[in-house]
Amino acid sequence: MARSIYAKAGVDIDKGNQAVNKIKHMVKQLGVREIGKFSGFFPLKEKMSQPVLVSSADGVGTKLKIAFMSGKHNTIGKDLVNHCVDDILVYGAKPLFFLDYIATGNLEPDTVSDIVSGMLDGCIENDFVLLGGETAEMPGFYNDKEYDVAGFIVGIVDQDRIVDGKNISKGDLIVGLPSTGLHTNGYSLARHIVFDKLKLSVDSVVDGVPNPIGEELLKVHRSYLKPVSRLVEMNLVKGMAHITGGGFLENIPRVLPDNLAVRIERVWPVPDIFNFLCQKGKVPKKERYRVFNMGIGMVLFIDKNNLSNVEKELDELNEVYYLMGQVVDKRGKTSVKISDTD
Repeated sequence: MARSIYAKAGVDIDKGNQAVNKIKHMVKQLGVREIGKFSGFFPLKEKMSQPVLVSSADGVGTKLKIAFMSGKHNTIGKDLVNHCVDDILVYGAKPLFFLDYIATGNLEPDTVSDIVSGMLDGCIENDFVLLGGETAEMPGFYNDKEYDVAGFIVGIVDQDRIVDGKNISKGDLIVGLPSTGLHTNGYSLARHIVFDKLKLSVDSVVDGVPNPIGEELLKVHRSYLKPVSRLVEMNLVKGMAHITGGGFLENIPRVLPDNLAVRIERVWPVPDIFNFLCQKGKVPKKERYRVFNMGIGMVLFIDKNNLSNVEKELDELNEVYYLMGQVVDKRGKTSVKISDTD
């Protein structure tokens, strides 16, 4: 069959249809009847006195470069979903549905289906719907076999149950929940250290890191929905910070009242990948906590009188956690002080 003029120009509609058909088959797992229409519909069934929709949009940054180098694309979508879930979770919101945008220079149906399969895994594990999305083929805009992805999430919370940190006060305790690795931030520095400075490949094995470096860097950004939702339902959390771009130093102040600061002691074990990157890259301590999550992906602020209840709930869920600091009066311009003696 002769190729269309559009295909010769670099946009293959038939390949696009192949990708859509693959996705249609997968989304049936979520009970979505149709995709490929102009819009998606989602009936609101939540029974709340004052329902508030909470939304967020994000990408996975240059972690995509590791996927390109590894040829592994089925984890990126899950990274994207979980990152977006955590961004609305800090307000106590329950995710309702997710939309995606995938842009590439040369559309490969198998690659697109791998990306979407990761999104579906994330949606299923977090119990919400992949409602729709857009796949754009833009020849000449992206390098061969490269793409970009973005995710858009909508959740819901009752007005009087929004967790916004406004009631955080001096003496409140800080609980940290561990990350699974870099999550989706710090990859520009990590790639510079690993591939530019050390000249390693994704298959390289290095001392102190249990898996090949590419595998370590592709570990999936985890979702904190299950443990955090339980605490929110019991009204045990006063504020939360998702430790993403900007690390501890930029994200924690976003939830603190202006007159307060935090003192954090590094009591948790730093994952091997961070020790490797910081040592080989000679990353100063202050910069480590501004670029990387250093092993903590979600920070919770709780009343000290609720500590035993929080510990009980997290223990029942077999969730690892660390009592890592306290809220104090702010003195000067610094909002986050971290004691790390290693």
